[in-house]
Amino acid sequence: MKFDSAAGQNVIDQGRIVGKSYPRVDGPLKVSGLAPYAHEYHSDAPNAAYGVIVGAGISKGRITAIDTSEAERAPGVVLVMTHRNAPKQFGIGHAPPGGTGPQQDEKDGGGEKPGRHNKPQLQGPEVRHFDQSVAFVVAETFEQARDAARLVRITYAVEKGRFDLAAEKDKGEMPEDTPDSNVGNFDSAFAAAPAKIDVTYTTPDQAHSMMEPHASIARWDGDQLTLWTSHQIIHWGVDGVAGTLGIHKDKVRVISAYIGGGFGSKLMIYGDPILAALAARQLGRPVKVALTRPQIYNHTSHRPATIQRLRLGAGIDGKLLAIGHDVWCGNLPEGEAENAADQTKLLYAGANRLLRTRKTELDLPLGASMRAPGEAVGLLALECAMDELAEKLGLDPIEFRILNDTQFDPEKGPERPFSTRHLVECLRTGADKFGWSKRNPKPGMVRDGRWLIGIGVASAIRNNLVMASGARVRLSGDGVLTIQTQMTDIGTGSYTILAQIGAEMLGLPMDKVRVELGDSSFPQSAGSGGSWGANSASAGLYYACENLRNAIAQRAGFNSTDSQFADGKVSAGGRSRNLADVVGKDGISAEGKVEFGDLTKRFAQAAFGAHFAEVAVDSVTAEVRVRRMLSVCAAGRIINPQTARSQCLGGMTMGIGAALMEDQVVDKRFGYFVNHDLAEYHVPVHADIPDMEVIFLDELDDKSSPIKAKGVGELGICGVGAAVANAVHNATGARIRDYPLTLDKIMAKMAV
Repeated sequence: MKFDSAAGQNVIDQGRIVGKSYPRVDGPLKVSGLAPYAHEYHSDAPNAAYGVIVGAGISKGRITAIDTSEAERAPGVVLVMTHRNAPKQFGIGHAPPGGTGPQQDEKDGGGEKPGRHNKPQLQGPEVRHFDQSVAFVVAETFEQARDAARLVRITYAVEKGRFDLAAEKDKGEMPEDTPDSNVGNFDSAFAAAPAKIDVTYTTPDQAHSMMEPHASIARWDGDQLTLWTSHQIIHWGVDGVAGTLGIHKDKVRVISAYIGGGFGSKLMIYGDPILAALAARQLGRPVKVALTRPQIYNHTSHRPATIQRLRLGAGIDGKLLAIGHDVWCGNLPEGEAENAADQTKLLYAGANRLLRTRKTELDLPLGASMRAPGEAVGLLALECAMDELAEKLGLDPIEFRILNDTQFDPEKGPERPFSTRHLVECLRTGADKFGWSKRNPKPGMVRDGRWLIGIGVASAIRNNLVMASGARVRLSGDGVLTIQTQMTDIGTGSYTILAQIGAEMLGLPMDKVRVELGDSSFPQSAGSGGSWGANSASAGLYYACENLRNAIAQRAGFNSTDSQFADGKVSAGGRSRNLADVVGKDGISAEGKVEFGDLTKRFAQAAFGAHFAEVAVDSVTAEVRVRRMLSVCAAGRIINPQTARSQCLGGMTMGIGAALMEDQVVDKRFGYFVNHDLAEYHVPVHADIPDMEVIFLDELDDKSSPIKAKGVGELGICGVGAAVANAVHNATGARIRDYPLTLDKIMAKMAV
């Protein structure tokens, strides 16, 4: 079904189950250890061998010699694979035999070039980044494979690499998919503005650090490959594996029923699924691979560092006259830019605008999507710059933001209004609940003993993205509804919200709904990424359930348009029948799919929010403690407030980490991330997390989908770090523009 006009009143609006809080239906399996993750399908892959990836010890150069003889003689070793004996594979830009079909891209929902998800391994002596796969050792046990991997002797010819974004930024070029945005006359307006700032912020490389490592098990049955792997979007995984191996995608089955966190790192495939599949085919037995924690940091992807220059000019009335946002980032040639100016396109009004992104080539591991790519780091700069200009104007930071609110796309004008936009309500509600009126606007004036106390705010925005999504539903004779879709659950609550949609549509209790996810044999779904998952997958399920309702009504002899489903019955025209009696012992099945029209082009669509933070800064050591936080969100229909709140709390936690501690330190001599484990790459722990509150405003977006929802998982991080940074400034007078805000940086600039 094509969704190309505003949604009217529908079954979801009755709100019997949708919109209510329910605990995770998959919770009992997870806490009991019965939910299988990628490396745990032991009975499905008997007699599996274990593979260990050997990563490159240099960042750029060539392998000049490789000696595997000692490793091959090691106990239990059954295969050592290098570029000398690895099968041929297909790389980026090459379509394999049979093709993999069109895909959809996170940024625009459009088609992709063939091979975007292809990741060939061991295809030559060239080394392009540290910890790139250079050998693969397979043995009877993990310990044997690990020990033998250390016996592979490799000699390199090292080449000069580019590892320093600041040193290379002037060589950057405009990415093809991120053209400059130039509206009005920015230079003239900025020059003439009575009040203006010209500031530069930097954000470091950041790591996803999910709990479950990347892992895969590969098993061949003839020419059919079954791959249990940890992947957020199933059809991307199928296309990537099939494309790389050069086989038709119908010959690949990918299963990712449970995923222990992803944050964007598992949108792509890396060495584990490809090498496992190659080795399993050669050995004629299953092969399993799990990346070590250090490999996750250098072998897979990360959020790239940015340098961001903000130039904001305003009139004496506080209205923005000029908005300039320049972004510099680096990546491998095939890697995308970190579009940190994305939110600046839509967040505030201003007639004269200049937004530019420049990507320079670096020889670091691949930079790719991480929770709220673009907005998460862009708001770290923009929302602090807004506070800086508000202070210069002598305006309250909240009032300054409200003064520059807009109800239409600032670049396109009134012809592209927002479908819904409640940023002002988020700011007002949060100010009231958080006690903003008690904030002292003069920095360094509030103390609690030796602690300096500050309060900060930041706006939040996350572009609303949608993706085609389908589902299969079956109502059996025992009255149980089974839902099957490729949609994944990366800890977000997909199992639960889809059960709620199905229960609402068929008038069933939650305990009569079964949800099966993450299998490529199910109808293709949006998957988890870009905050499109819940809304898109729910919409696809909505249409599948609508088709099932029609089939049931027809079999019952009812007019489908008049039929009501409630309490396990279907009713129409004063008559009622039990669903189990109607469907009979054979049951009834149906499929459905949502495809999205041009509503996202006709209407600017985004979720909005406001984050508030109170921090305490030690006046002697400059240690920062976040005391309390509040997020107010307007994100369309909230399908399950309990799981949505959990998503926001996770985003807020990551935002605190980005503000105060997360920093993948680059060794600029050798080009790798030094702190490549959880001992040295610091993320917030329980002691770092304060009292947190989340408020969802009542909102329905009928231009978004028939569910009238929007994404919320990434909104939770957008702007959080800036709220913390603004609170630190309010506490100490220190304005730090180089993230993270570590105590040495704060101490050097403390005004008290």
